[in-house]
Amino acid sequence: MSLPSDRMSPQERRVGASLASIFALRMLGLFLILPVFSVYAKDVPGGDNLTLIGFALGAYGLTQAVFQIPYGIASDYWGRKPVIVVGLLLFAFGSFVAAWAPDLHWIVVGRVLQGAGAISAAVTALAADLTREEHRTKVMAMIGSSIGLVFALSLVGAPLLYGWIGMGGLFILTGVLALAAIVLLLKAVPAVPRPTGHLRLPLRRVLGDPDLLRLNLGIFTLHLIQMAMFVVLPHALVKHGGLAPAAHWQVYLPAVLVSFAVMVPAIIAAERRDKMRPIFLAAVALLIVVQCGLYLAGSSLWTLALWLLLFFVAFNVLEATLPSLVSRTAPPEAKGAALGVYNTTQACGLFLGGTLGGYLAQHFGDNAVFSACAGLALLWLLVAASMNFPSRRPSTVAASNLQE
Repeated sequence: MSLPSDRMSPQERRVGASLASIFALRMLGLFLILPVFSVYAKDVPGGDNLTLIGFALGAYGLTQAVFQIPYGIASDYWGRKPVIVVGLLLFAFGSFVAAWAPDLHWIVVGRVLQGAGAISAAVTALAADLTREEHRTKVMAMIGSSIGLVFALSLVGAPLLYGWIGMGGLFILTGVLALAAIVLLLKAVPAVPRPTGHLRLPLRRVLGDPDLLRLNLGIFTLHLIQMAMFVVLPHALVKHGGLAPAAHWQVYLPAVLVSFAVMVPAIIAAERRDKMRPIFLAAVALLIVVQCGLYLAGSSLWTLALWLLLFFVAFNVLEATLPSLVSRTAPPEAKGAALGVYNTTQACGLFLGGTLGGYLAQHFGDNAVFSACAGLALLWLLVAASMNFPSRRPSTVAASNLQE
């Protein structure tokens, strides 16, 4: 039985909800650690070394960058689910190592192992396998929105949980959530035909494809800007907005939730009306406007909150559309490899964004960060303007998988 092209099938809704939940379970554990780790680490043997504390946090992103491409290629050869299970087991093992760790060096080992469970490419490739092109961005939006939501929730819950169960308990909770994600993957996500592999398309062609390069530059720039901004925004909320760090969630949570409500109509227009190009370019342009606005924000908390809301609108639209565009642009036999490259550049953007943001803020002030981010977003807009945006095509998922 065929389905109207503007309606998601029950399976597509289940795929979106299940994979978004898997991402959320994994990311919640990671995000819960971030707001309190630096406080905890100071009382751990080796915690007097601030460089080592920073490396303990960043080690996850570095190993993510190393392993995304191999995991994506492996999922093309051996299937998405087996690779995701292996990655989640490794992530859980790293969490338990960090929970046991007697000193900061062993926490670094645990974080490295966590990052080695780099499943993002395989999960997004699985989402692409199980959805039609006309609904793929919606599913990616569900996944991206779940990440934003658990980030906001972690800002609220982390101090409370840390007070109840400590950092060791948070790491154990992270491992348990990863194991729960495996159960959800095996029980709730439908089966998918075994990939045919990417033997007919060498990796160098994926790396050299002009449109994939533009998309990879996009995710690199987006997450570089995100990390660089959040090096200075918490300080700006305290200094200019008069908001104590423990109350920052009062700005973050409403901004994330309202941005979701604004994002949904944009995603629907991009998919149903084939307006991907103007909406995508408008979101990149909004990033530039946000950086300029933050540069001129002054001392008003409400002004900072407004620009933060607009940032999350642009960020969530781009976070949803970028992986969808990669999956539609990449050849089917190399979808996992292409998404592996994509997620690697994302991890590199996260790592370099924090480094660049810290350097500029220390040596040139907060406004230098916003100026640099605006310049990078402008460069991205110029590059993206020449990109070929794939038009909607007939469903690429077997009809038997999409029947009511």
